[in-house]
Amino acid sequence: MAETTPNEHPGQPITIVTGLPRSGTSLMMQMLAAGGKTLLTDHARAADADNPRGYYEFEPVKKTRQDRTWLGRAAGKAVKMVHLLVYDLPPDQSYRLLLMRRDLSEVVRSQNVMLRRLGRSGADLTSTQLIEAYRRQLGQLTTWLDERIEFIYMIVDFNDLLHEPDPIIRCVNRFLGGGLNEGAMRRVIDPTLYRQRGGGRDDPTA
Repeated sequence: MAETTPNEHPGQPITIVTGLPRSGTSLMMQMLAAGGKTLLTDHARAADADNPRGYYEFEPVKKTRQDRTWLGRAAGKAVKMVHLLVYDLPPDQSYRLLLMRRDLSEVVRSQNVMLRRLGRSGADLTSTQLIEAYRRQLGQLTTWLDERIEFIYMIVDFNDLLHEPDPIIRCVNRFLGGGLNEGAMRRVIDPTLYRQRGGGRDDPTA
């Protein structure tokens, strides 16, 4: 098992931005950067038609189970990871986790559009089956987080964030200790990039 290196800023929690693919994690990373939060990202995945402002990913998080050394420079910073990788984070750190929630029908539609654009096929499941699988995964994750003392988490509703951002931005700022530029975070939100819209709300934690 890989050992973590000493944190650059001991005592400061690591901010984790997570959720399903296409649930608004990149938008939240953009908002945090605009607000003044330092990000941990390598820009290895370039911006494209699906995420014209970039993905804000950090490749080492994908191998956290094998190599945790990247955590040594993550304290006080924000890093993005897909929801299934959160389980690989070691318990000897402190985390503030922002879990992005989006209407699951929109998530599936957005994923399908991206896969078609890339010329790839999706999972061998119907949209209904995929939505149910995602609901179970996110429900299991929140149950797990509730049992972990190293995590404090906040669910951020992507749909609400686009329609009424100000109260959510205030909550995110307070959750992360204050000091972020809320006006700059607000200006990052571009409703024209909200392209896959669902007909109703689907709560994955239900």
